[in-house]
Amino acid sequence: MQLFNAATVGIIITGLLFGVGNVGADSEKAELEKSPRHGEWVKVTASNDRVINAFVVYPEVKEPATSIIVIHEIFGLTDWIRLVADRLAADGFVAICPDLLSGMGPDGGGTESFGSGDDVRRAIRELPASQVASDLDAVQKYVRDLPSTNDKVAVSGFCWGGGQTFSYAVHSDTIAAGFVFYGRAVSAEDVPKISAPVYGFYGESDNRINATIDATKAAADAANVTYEPVIYEGVGHAFLRRGMGEDANDAQKAATKAAWERWVSLLRGL
Repeated sequence: MQLFNAATVGIIITGLLFGVGNVGADSEKAELEKSPRHGEWVKVTASNDRVINAFVVYPEVKEPATSIIVIHEIFGLTDWIRLVADRLAADGFVAICPDLLSGMGPDGGGTESFGSGDDVRRAIRELPASQVASDLDAVQKYVRDLPSTNDKVAVSGFCWGGGQTFSYAVHSDTIAAGFVFYGRAVSAEDVPKISAPVYGFYGESDNRINATIDATKAAADAANVTYEPVIYEGVGHAFLRRGMGEDANDAQKAATKAAWERWVSLLRGL
């Protein structure tokens, strides 16, 4: 298991030094508004006629691009998740982030229709696993069928979405890779069912999640499944969101820069 040491970064990293700059709630929306890339809301229909609301962003490239599904946190589909998708598009990928609460809110709404954050978190915890898998199958088919994409579809997620990424890697044998950001692992018994490489991104001070890494790695090695976890020093849970925040400290900025660069490099290598 690799440990990223922020002390190896020989300079104080600020948001001006790399593409993943610092943002707050207001600036997330402002950055999305001024993005030069084409982003749009689309409706994706699953096999059970369930309709998923999703936001997709296209890169400015000459050739068909690798696509990546971005699964939201337990907070639902937020502007921060959409901003992550926009920045992935800036790096050359078609990024799509589905609202897995589509149709589950008041009057058939999605994340935006709930009255409070607690209501959103409660609804997400109650989502049936089979529905989440079906939704992601539909989203994968949608991006795979776009004329502007190639045949490589990766999946990624943060916190709750990181756990769903791991689960979807068990479910689907057609994804190119899974990128788990501080999400729970699947059971050791399910690890051998994974066919795509899984790359983990974890904060050092997040033992609730990290306590399962060694057992998951052992199960993956025994089953010849590629699972490469990296722990980033000096940060905890949700370090990427925090590292992009206006009040991020140096360790969070360094970990975010390193994690983003690793993520993009791996995506380009698929």
